[in-house]
Amino acid sequence: MLLPMLSELLGAIWRRLPTTIRRRVSQFGQGRFTVTVAAMIFDEAGRILLLEHVFRADNGWGVPGGFVARGEEPLEALHRELREEANIELDDIQFLFARALDAVQQIEIYYRARAVGDPTPSSFEIKGAAWFPLNALPPNLSKDQRRLIQRAVGAQ
Repeated sequence: MLLPMLSELLGAIWRRLPTTIRRRVSQFGQGRFTVTVAAMIFDEAGRILLLEHVFRADNGWGVPGGFVARGEEPLEALHRELREEANIELDDIQFLFARALDAVQQIEIYYRARAVGDPTPSSFEIKGAAWFPLNALPPNLSKDQRRLIQRAVGAQ
């Protein structure tokens, strides 16, 4: 009997608080995450576009993408990153999946898309851009990148 009354009282107080205070109190208990976007880009032959990144911890090859800037929409970030890194535009964009990586406090959003234009490295971050058949991915491609590609292929 006391618990429902207390809950009702706290709810009434919460609803009367200014929005800015409610938002700050809500954010206090929430972890902060960075957000990234990436694209699984396939050509008509079924090959996937991979970029060789300078700053990747493993051998460098991986799906194209990058960080979402503050105030930027995920699709805007995806378009910007692909223009900056590979000098291409995207078409036929479809949401695939998202995942949370607690260890690095990161949310990753994955899309499937088609490239418009021929990918060429256009940033100091990118050493190479190449199309790979799914059965001939770079030998040192990380297990995580392989799993992500397989997940994208399974979502077709």
